[in-house]
Amino acid sequence: MKTIRWGIIGCGDVTEVKSGPGFQKADNSELVAVMRRRGELAKDYAARHRVPRWYDNASQLINDPEVDAVYVATPPSSHKEYTLMSAAAGKPVYVEKPMALNFAECQEMIAACQDHGVPLFVAYYRRTLARFLKIRELVEAGAIGDVRFVNIIFHQPIGAEDLNPDKPWRVDPNVAGGGRFVDLASHMLDFLDYALGPIADVQGFAGNQAGNYQAEDIVTGSFKFASGVQGVGTWCFSAFENRDTTEIVGTEGRISYSTFDARPITLTTGEGSTEFALDYPQHIAQPLIQTVVDDLNGTGKCPSTGETAARTSWVMDQMLL
Repeated sequence: MKTIRWGIIGCGDVTEVKSGPGFQKADNSELVAVMRRRGELAKDYAARHRVPRWYDNASQLINDPEVDAVYVATPPSSHKEYTLMSAAAGKPVYVEKPMALNFAECQEMIAACQDHGVPLFVAYYRRTLARFLKIRELVEAGAIGDVRFVNIIFHQPIGAEDLNPDKPWRVDPNVAGGGRFVDLASHMLDFLDYALGPIADVQGFAGNQAGNYQAEDIVTGSFKFASGVQGVGTWCFSAFENRDTTEIVGTEGRISYSTFDARPITLTTGEGSTEFALDYPQHIAQPLIQTVVDDLNGTGKCPSTGETAARTSWVMDQMLL
């Protein structure tokens, strides 16, 4: 079995615990190089995480002969650039979510990887986490009968950082592709794609009600899956409280769950309610990383690819029109 040697472009906060150590702890996987434009930060990361080499230039990492595959962990505005560079170098790519600034960029990334014969994976790691696999299992087992609709409620108060003059990149559409909706709803919508199949039709309204930054701070949407299941969602980032609830409702019951905390999943039917308490792993992306490594070695399949991730970008584009 081949050891896949990884290089990370953009070794920022997301790579400290969520993803970076997963490349070192997954079977048949090794992290051999990291890159950040500020070289001193790349050097510090490499020292703390015991990574052999560091760079301040993405091209040097991509063309390092000892790097077999590239993890792009930068903000979305540079996902396409680094994916195309990696593909041209013949290196498989694992890119952070959301996949790109918009669906059109996703299509360019998919085409480039196909042209150069390299696989493209996207970090929608909920497709491999136990709590979300349980939800999918309950749906597929018919625990709630035939699925009829989905209801998403996601609210957050205004964050202190959003009131500062120096806004975070996650609310800069030129860097993130939108605001916090794009950052967070992408996880929610991608998992529903995995559990219920692709969304085929979408309508939505996006607005900026609080006026704290350029990006949208509220989105409401309605959507229909190819299967005929329907759904609605409200994502508001200037509400008075935190709420994170998704309900999948069927002819014989409903499943209620949180996407971003570890509250138990609740299955409610005519016979009563059952809770399933399933925690997140320490390195939340490691299970998905393992599927990527296995896919590259020909011993498994990764459930999150460029094709599946692009569908989520398309859905969000329709809601932001």
